[in-house]
Amino acid sequence: MGILVDLLVSLLGLGAVGLASSARVIKQYERGVVFRLGRVRDAARGPGLTMLVPAVDRMRKVSLQIVCMPVPAQDGITRDNVTVRVDAVVYFTVADPIKAIIAVEDYQFAVSQVAQTSLRSIIGKSDLDDLLSNRERLNEGLELMIDSPALGWGVHIDRVEIKDVALPESMKRSMSRQAEAERERRARVISADGELQASHKLAEAAATMADTPAALQLRLLETVVEVAAEKNSTLVLPFPVELLRFLDRAAAERETDGKVERRD
Repeated sequence: MGILVDLLVSLLGLGAVGLASSARVIKQYERGVVFRLGRVRDAARGPGLTMLVPAVDRMRKVSLQIVCMPVPAQDGITRDNVTVRVDAVVYFTVADPIKAIIAVEDYQFAVSQVAQTSLRSIIGKSDLDDLLSNRERLNEGLELMIDSPALGWGVHIDRVEIKDVALPESMKRSMSRQAEAERERRARVISADGELQASHKLAEAAATMADTPAALQLRLLETVVEVAAEKNSTLVLPFPVELLRFLDRAAAERETDGKVERRD
């Protein structure tokens, strides 16, 4: 009787061990690819508790989360013969877990390699100005170049971003001088436009004052007040020409009146 009990306990223990070894837990963001005697099952296992046949089934888990993979900096020569060093980042997800396990040995390594070669190809096909100012179009082209082979591996490329473009020091100095010259040109153009507009306004003001001599006198008085406000030790006042004309007219009128009186 004791032998039967011991045998029953042993069988139950072996069953429990076998049950524990055949149970697997798949997380929400994972899928399980099951191989039965080396042959993959029809569909990947979803999240939750899944049972495997001991010594017959093998399961590999695949994450469906977005993977952010940095692409090492690549040296290249642009189409306009400038040596640059460019790095990028690739965001991708696994669209087909079974393909990602069967079609390629290591899908992450494969994506990394094709991203590096595609980045070097983009550098050789682009000008320096495109790398610096037209990155959106280059990102789209780079995404298409990587996504084309990745689809056969069950991987979907979400987006690709060029992070940094490193230039030689000599090129940086040349670009700095070019930017400085451009700013100087714009400053001169703006100054010339201001002088032109001011000359037009001065011409209009001069024409108005020529028609109204009193306005010229008022402007002279305003200038005197402004100069006097500066607290200068010496103030030189120009003798107004209009005053001389007024005195000449007054003297001529007096002479005319005197002659008229003598005649009378």
